[in-house]
Amino acid sequence: MIRVLIFLALTTPAFAETVVATRTIRATDVITASDVELLTVTTADAADHVDLVIGMEARVALYAGRPIRPADVGPPAIVDRNDLVPLVFQSGALTITTEGRSLGRGGVGDVIRVMNLSSRTTVTAKLSQKGIAYVSP
Repeated sequence: MIRVLIFLALTTPAFAETVVATRTIRATDVITASDVELLTVTTADAADHVDLVIGMEARVALYAGRPIRPADVGPPAIVDRNDLVPLVFQSGALTITTEGRSLGRGGVGDVIRVMNLSSRTTVTAKLSQKGIAYVSP
């Protein structure tokens, strides 16, 4: 009898607070408080607090009633594809600045491809808070 109870306790689904979308949210939309709600449902690797997703940008389409995973959202994009961005290389006391064209969208801390407009070379750069693309040595 005890073995059956232990087996049932281990095989029952875990219920937890889960953040779900209240409407269909398109990719690139910024999520607001009215777009999400907290439900008690069976979940696996879903966000468990609304503060984790409010103010973030949807990376994929999010459908009403479905759990939102942390990988489905990210910081809002500050640079769009084809935007002109300052492209900066720093190494010690040396700083080289030029103009670049972003080849993708990205938010703060994202690594995107940028084309150096002077040399037409494509580099990868990390975006800063002010939309500056920093190239690593």
